[in-house]
Amino acid sequence: MGNKTRGLFNGRMLLKRKARVRFSKNRSHPHFLGTWKKYDPLEGAPQARGIVLEKVEITPKKPSSGKRKSCKVQLTKNGKMLTAYIPFNKGVSFVDEHNDVVVERIGGAQKGARGDLPGVKFRITKVNGIALKELVKGRKQKPMR
Repeated sequence: MGNKTRGLFNGRMLLKRKARVRFSKNRSHPHFLGTWKKYDPLEGAPQARGIVLEKVEITPKKPSSGKRKSCKVQLTKNGKMLTAYIPFNKGVSFVDEHNDVVVERIGGAQKGARGDLPGVKFRITKVNGIALKELVKGRKQKPMR
């Protein structure tokens, strides 16, 4: 591969080089094998559709307190169950049982939970085809199905 670039403005080149040879010694890294998809409810997809089974409240981890609003969702594509966080103030009032929702990853580190929510890795983005943020801000009305 040759010698490393050296100099004042070579930071980008060093980062590119590191990314290229990062796992060259060990190709059995889960990222390359795709074994994480085996246990991923979304099966590698960025989003998935599901049906709300029940609303639950989760107590956060140690220094925080209160009840975080979330719900149990059953995915339509594979029938797997997951717990999804309901964001925004008053967001829980727009999510009812048997609603059709779209869930996405919550954006934590390394496919894990984010912040003080233990075991919650997903959040709700849409309810009955309408974005939850639009419903909370009052720009749109939730359609009845």
